[in-house]
Amino acid sequence: MFTGIIEETAEVLKIKQTGEFRTIQVRAKSVFDDLRLGSSIAVNGVCLTVRSIDADTFSAEMSRETLERTSLGNLAVGTIVNLERPMRADSRFGGHIVQGHVDRVGRIRRFDREGDAWNLEIECPAIAWRYIVEKGSIAVDG
Repeated sequence: MFTGIIEETAEVLKIKQTGEFRTIQVRAKSVFDDLRLGSSIAVNGVCLTVRSIDADTFSAEMSRETLERTSLGNLAVGTIVNLERPMRADSRFGGHIVQGHVDRVGRIRRFDREGDAWNLEIECPAIAWRYIVEKGSIAVDG
């Protein structure tokens, strides 16, 4: 479970396709405190599993379903992504409860500033409307 509050932005260094899986290597800084092999990490709001860790990078695999249901299939080398570690059960959390399991991808149609706030108009597939609640929360890239 995640909060939807981005901890860090990081750069995609490598992308490798192996059969039905695509692996991304990401250069990160602050999320390494407790990152381990097998850890969950949200990349642009999508829960992925850490498969390898080096000095300042980690790699994670994405299945065909992940690539089809999320925007991660559009990643390219050099893309900046949003990162968040899972929330802890023994501490307070801000934000909202976010599973990191993406149901559908929407498209931002309008992005307007209104005073100190931003208003977004997001287009989404008709099938997704049954899951959207008035004043409910929707994660956008994490």
